[in-house]
Amino acid sequence: MAESPKYRRVLVKLSGEAMASENGAGISPVAANSLTETIKYIHDIGVEVAIVIGAGNLWRGKDGLEHGMDRSTADHMGMLATVMNALALGDALGRAGIDTRVQTAIEMRDITEPYIRKRAIRHLEKGRIIILGAGTGNPYFTTDTAAALRSMEINANLLVKATKVDGVYDSDPVKNPNAKKFDTLTYMDAIKQNLRVMDGTAFTLCMDNQMPIIVLDLWQENSLKSAVLGHTIGTLINA
Repeated sequence: MAESPKYRRVLVKLSGEAMASENGAGISPVAANSLTETIKYIHDIGVEVAIVIGAGNLWRGKDGLEHGMDRSTADHMGMLATVMNALALGDALGRAGIDTRVQTAIEMRDITEPYIRKRAIRHLEKGRIIILGAGTGNPYFTTDTAAALRSMEINANLLVKATKVDGVYDSDPVKNPNAKKFDTLTYMDAIKQNLRVMDGTAFTLCMDNQMPIIVLDLWQENSLKSAVLGHTIGTLINA
């Protein structure tokens, strides 16, 4: 008998690199199709799925800032880049037979729906995957913060931070082979140890609203499946 998911409504925060080609830049249709297979599985077992995606494969605002670019301009460019990623992933999901909607915090009515909270929830209730682009629509806020905010707004049960690392460590596991991985953490322990799970605004928002976070390696086989089923995977952060 198939297992039932522990979490019925999940927001998955993807990095822009998840959409990148092998050199880490641009949008790879192959990467989009691979992501689709992973996401389709949890959708098919009845999980309502929302996605927020970054833009690091297309644009990094800090590069512009280092050359004197205005912060608001750099951030708005990043928001537009997230929409490109969202459209590419939405196309891949649609070709896989999944009803998908792309909503953006900045209105682009010819190509996406505007983000409206109740409409987003209604899409989820109808079994559609929603991809939420353009961050919060405001400069000075990261896509991590957008993911935290949207997870609260749509009443998600879990925020999954999908990375290239299989959890949270007490130090950089790339630099320190003896780094200790945490299976579970409280919000306060993560803050006291300065573990930088997400940016400060995003993490505080999750803590204040008791939103559980699982940090996992998206490329580890069945990691996202294990997370929504409630198995021990990555690092679970809660109260």
